Amino acid sequence: MPKLKSKSAAKKRFRFTATGKVISAQAGKRHGMIKRTNKQIRNQRGTTILTPADTRIVRTFLPYG
Repeated sequence: MPKLKSKSAAKKRFRFTATGKVISAQAGKRHGMIKRTNKQIRNQRGTTILTPADTRIVRTFLPYG
């Protein structure tokens, strides 16, 4: 059985915690910060854990992650 390939785009965007959850960057931070409230900008610092539904999708992209 051949090895499965990982999606190169997913390798760059996601990583896994030790318990198997998926970490990704916060969404909505690329531009338009002047429109956002200070609270929203503060809360979008760092990374976030994906929902279980999104985690299942990412797992298909990264079979050995």
